[in-house]
Amino acid sequence: MTASQTQGGQTGMVDWKDHFLYCVNSPLSFKDITNLQLSCMADYGAPVFPFLAVGGYTGEDYSEAQALILTFSLNNYLRSDPRYAWVLLWEQRFLQVVGEFQRTHAHTYTVAYMAERSLEDEINRTTAEDIPIFAISYLVIFLYIALALGEYSSCRRILVDSKVTLGLGGILVVLGAVFSSMGFYAYVGLPSSLVIIEVVPFLVLAVGADNIFIFVLEYQRSVREPGERREQHIGRVLGTVAPSMLLCSFSEATCFFLGSLTRMPAVRTFALNAALAVLFDFLLQMSMFVALVSLDARRQEAARLDLCCCHRLSKAGCPARSEGLLRPFMRRIYTPVLLNRVVRALVMLLFLFMFCAGIYLALQVPVGLDQELAMPKDSYMVQYFQYLNQYFMVGLPTYFVTTGGYNFSTGPGMNGVCSSAGCDNNSLTQKIQYATSFPNVSYLAIPASSWVDDFIDWLHPLSRCCRISSSDSQFCPSTDTTASCPFSCMRDLSEVIRPSVEQFNHFLPWFLHDMPNLNCPKGGLGAYDTAVKLGPDGEIQASRFMAYHTPLTNSQEYTAALRAARALATNITNSMRRVPGTDPNFRVFPYTVTYVFYEQYLTIVNEGLFNLALCLVPTFAVCCVLLGMDLRSGLINLLTIIMILVDTVGAMTLWDISYNAISLINLVTAVGISVEFVSHLTRAFAVSTQPTRLERAKEATINMGSAVFAGVAMTNLPGIVVLAFAKAQLIQIFFFRLNLLITLLGLLHGLVFLPVLLSYFGA
Repeated sequence: MTASQTQGGQTGMVDWKDHFLYCVNSPLSFKDITNLQLSCMADYGAPVFPFLAVGGYTGEDYSEAQALILTFSLNNYLRSDPRYAWVLLWEQRFLQVVGEFQRTHAHTYTVAYMAERSLEDEINRTTAEDIPIFAISYLVIFLYIALALGEYSSCRRILVDSKVTLGLGGILVVLGAVFSSMGFYAYVGLPSSLVIIEVVPFLVLAVGADNIFIFVLEYQRSVREPGERREQHIGRVLGTVAPSMLLCSFSEATCFFLGSLTRMPAVRTFALNAALAVLFDFLLQMSMFVALVSLDARRQEAARLDLCCCHRLSKAGCPARSEGLLRPFMRRIYTPVLLNRVVRALVMLLFLFMFCAGIYLALQVPVGLDQELAMPKDSYMVQYFQYLNQYFMVGLPTYFVTTGGYNFSTGPGMNGVCSSAGCDNNSLTQKIQYATSFPNVSYLAIPASSWVDDFIDWLHPLSRCCRISSSDSQFCPSTDTTASCPFSCMRDLSEVIRPSVEQFNHFLPWFLHDMPNLNCPKGGLGAYDTAVKLGPDGEIQASRFMAYHTPLTNSQEYTAALRAARALATNITNSMRRVPGTDPNFRVFPYTVTYVFYEQYLTIVNEGLFNLALCLVPTFAVCCVLLGMDLRSGLINLLTIIMILVDTVGAMTLWDISYNAISLINLVTAVGISVEFVSHLTRAFAVSTQPTRLERAKEATINMGSAVFAGVAMTNLPGIVVLAFAKAQLIQIFFFRLNLLITLLGLLHGLVFLPVLLSYFGA
């Protein structure tokens, strides 16, 4: 369960080098070793393979080994077992001791180490250290929202016209939606995760801030009609922008609810939390935030100071309406240049090229998540992984596990497993051994050790392993040299020996508890006593056969090794089911400790396509319905969002961002953020009364472009940039880089490509 690796030069080998060379050059030949009074046996009595003890050599020249590998194996338990806490405490103390040794012997040895708990410990440590970074990121976003909502018509009224209180109220609405969603799912028993805490607020801030800016900026631009009360004015403005807010919020919530149909728990939990948070955010904006706008308008008309409404200026009155800076820029400079005939053609060609390049690059994106990326750069595990890849000659052990339903005790049953004389050519161990001949395909380096073969050898009459006492017919260990153990367990000497069913069941427990030694190295204690699970009646309920992978260095190789091991196990299962008496439900499956991390990558591409398709379909349907069954506008919306996603995945390849569950969650988030960039502008185009497509595109860009830019892009970007200073590589890559790509590409497609596309093909 825990492992450490020690790497040292020649100075670390001087005291034991002579002994070591005898052992590693002939680990299974004991004559010379015995003459030298040396022992190459492990504590349980069996020989130790060189690749388990040393690394950094070439061929079989073990004397050139540069690394000594020490492995401590502990009993493992379920998390619910009280003994699991003891194992964690042992590991904790182990890490402390080795860490102290590393610090005090740094001038002599270079030590790299880890325990099974190390990965989780380091992630938790990094998360705790980066919490201030996330806090600063959200604080920057909050300050921007609070300050950007103000009108600032004159220096004299700056403290009146600011909207800090209203901005804070809008932020409280967003936080209330997030916490309400998390609280509801906590109440019903759905677990949360760190990704939810980090990603969902970003998503809801993008959605909520956009709606807030659209509503507030439209109210600030709107002039109250004669005889119209303040509440009527707010209601009229809300009637104008609420359909657009409903369009985005409802399509995003539907998208996320359908995205929760995935089989990936992390994505499902995120999708459910995001969907409910978006709904709560819309409901709170339509109720609480509208009331806050009304109260703030009353305060502003009464010339009361923001944040301190008890004080007021000497002269009250309605504030002067101001367009701000963005809308005039959009009207006078940006829109005329963008929708120029030549520029429009260039924009279409450029984005078409980007889309084609994105498709090509998306097919090259690496799938997986290397363990090194989960670590901070100052983690002790970074050096461990470096040495692991540099010095290990053989990779992780992998177990081919057999379930119940196979009869090992019969002759055909043993022949279907073993690899010695008389065994089937397509037996379990023969197929694994054949697979090791093609390590580039099978990713197997060392054939499986077989307890069946060793058990047969252990029973051989010419061996001194299995003997019976003459007095009580009980088992005699091979170390007993007295005359009281004259009989071998098997007395029938023939070319190929297979015990009968009765002999197999009788002698197998003896074999599993016999300690190996120089007289009988085939004893099963230590090597196989936990490899065979016997039932109450002596039947074999499960067993395992241990092989070794080739050195695996990245997620792609780990995933390919898992895929190859499963294919081999399926092939073995089909062969063993043909042995007479085998249960049709019997199967063989591979297992190693890393498979649980890489199993997701076998299906994550299909899962991702399924999830994104589920998000896009309701987005298209809701757009069509809320835009008055306008299929063309819905298709334009859908096409633009697909282009954002494709270009994002393509850019991931260029910026060394791999595709995994964290990336998928961010891509699902990208659908929601893309809706914000696209849908408001599309609806503004659909309801425009201008005579031509070009004029309608101009009006939509002028009216909605500034709100989308201020509400989505400028809300996300300041907070995302802060994440670049996080220590954790995961945050730097999957939260800073990926979210920056999503925001910038969404901004380009929403405010550059979409107006041009609408001017050509809008309904």
